[in-house]
Amino acid sequence: MRTSQTRLQVMWNRLLAVVEEQGQALVRAAFSPIVRECGDISAGIFDFHGRMVAQAVTGTPGHINTMAEAVKTLRTRFPIQDMKPGDIYMTNDPWIASGHLNDFLLMMPVFFDDKVVGFTSCTSHLVDLGGLGMGPEGSDIYDEGLLIPPCKLVDEGKVNNLLLEIVKANSREPIANEGDIYALIACCEAGAARLHQMMVEFGLKDLYELSDYVIETSRRGTIEAISELPSGTWRHVLKVDGYGAEIELHASLTIAKDHLLLDFSGTSGCSDKGINVPLNYAAAYSVFALRCIIGPDIPNNAGSLAPFQVTGPKGCILNAQPPAPVAMRHTLGQMTPDLVFGCLSQALPELVPAEGASCMYDLPLRNVPEAQDLGDKQFALELVFNGGTGARPTLDGLSATAFPSGVWGSQIETTEAVAPVLFHRREFRPDSGGAGRFRGGLGQHIEISASSDQDFLVFLSVERILNPAKGRYGGQDGAAGRVRIGRSGEELPGKGELRVKAGETLVFETPGGGGYGAPQDRCRNALGWDIEAGLVSADAAKSSYGDTL
Repeated sequence: MRTSQTRLQVMWNRLLAVVEEQGQALVRAAFSPIVRECGDISAGIFDFHGRMVAQAVTGTPGHINTMAEAVKTLRTRFPIQDMKPGDIYMTNDPWIASGHLNDFLLMMPVFFDDKVVGFTSCTSHLVDLGGLGMGPEGSDIYDEGLLIPPCKLVDEGKVNNLLLEIVKANSREPIANEGDIYALIACCEAGAARLHQMMVEFGLKDLYELSDYVIETSRRGTIEAISELPSGTWRHVLKVDGYGAEIELHASLTIAKDHLLLDFSGTSGCSDKGINVPLNYAAAYSVFALRCIIGPDIPNNAGSLAPFQVTGPKGCILNAQPPAPVAMRHTLGQMTPDLVFGCLSQALPELVPAEGASCMYDLPLRNVPEAQDLGDKQFALELVFNGGTGARPTLDGLSATAFPSGVWGSQIETTEAVAPVLFHRREFRPDSGGAGRFRGGLGQHIEISASSDQDFLVFLSVERILNPAKGRYGGQDGAAGRVRIGRSGEELPGKGELRVKAGETLVFETPGGGGYGAPQDRCRNALGWDIEAGLVSADAAKSSYGDTL
């Protein structure tokens, strides 16, 4: 007897609540600020075949959409008949998990009546795994830290202590890493327990009918959304800063009646620095951008992801092959939404925003090597800050907002409590949003120094220093990012290892988003409010908006 559609929908809604509770368990239990304060995670529930049925709202596209494929890989790697209740599998292989070594992905089989009925999975960022540190300086993956192939982390409820000790022994933050791994375990267990409870409550023996309903309903809805789009192929080239030389990202987007194909052919080759991107990560953010415009109200799962295909020639910088260095893969991976939007804007000119800051200003910090005798004062910390988003077709861009990453900005109080650093300023950056009928979002101005007499290192790998976010349809470009020592110091490149000496102040300004539409078409009241609020200076307003004043 088939379950009614109404009952299936109720169970679907319950499943979304279950997976959100699973994600929150990870956030609450995590040790590292980038997880518990910034939400750099994913959590999901998968059916017997390894298809993602539901994902937590909290999380990044880079974690969520790579997790959707990684579970399929682990599902086939380990035989179902060998799985036992309490088992948990893991890997941080960048080409399976989430694109670089610092992301650990776990998968746990869920049992009901002694049979595997599905899986829970999660990913989060560990702050340090040894090597040269979380930066772009590695020449290959072996420079970047500890790589753990797919293996069993927990065996029938017993943690693999040897594996845990190996991870701790290869980290500058062993306690945080241990705590974060246990938080990942708790996340899987919480999801499994709540899923089991849900099945008991609804009288389910398996998830076959429910998962088929969720996935097929989502797939049909996505295909219907695609069928309403114009068919054809559109191309775009995005120039980005790169490391030492600018890089071109190429894309061609083909829209067919029931699927989309995105191809990166023509994209520059791999770098000898750690800014290369495995295809799984580039695809994760590219598909996220497509889904922001096409069927955005359809839940993200295996069904809604299926019609989107992403390819690229092996060896291009968006399809890096092992053992390429990939530690800072997010630097270019998070630029792919603007690349995709460049294609989509030609097909759907009324729906696509201007370019934004896109790449988050991720600033890994740690003590200098000669300070290893500091004992508990040794530290490794990863700060995250965001710039402005591009203006939208009917609204201004968002200021200091995490798009596309979804990783919230680091909190000042938390950062100062766990590392010897001091913030002097953190504020909106006036005049950084591109002028237009709708203004681009503002970036931030941030100043930070050591709170002790010790120097510290910063591993820079940020974008939009040389190539600011472009406006769309007459909108002006957003302000470029800036990095320097001291307010009047020399402009520094956006990538490389930087030593901030005791007494010096690191000043960085995140980029603004591009404007949308001609500036002279901006509403006078909106511009007046911008000036009154200090978002746009009177001089900049006169220069960019002219007679609008």
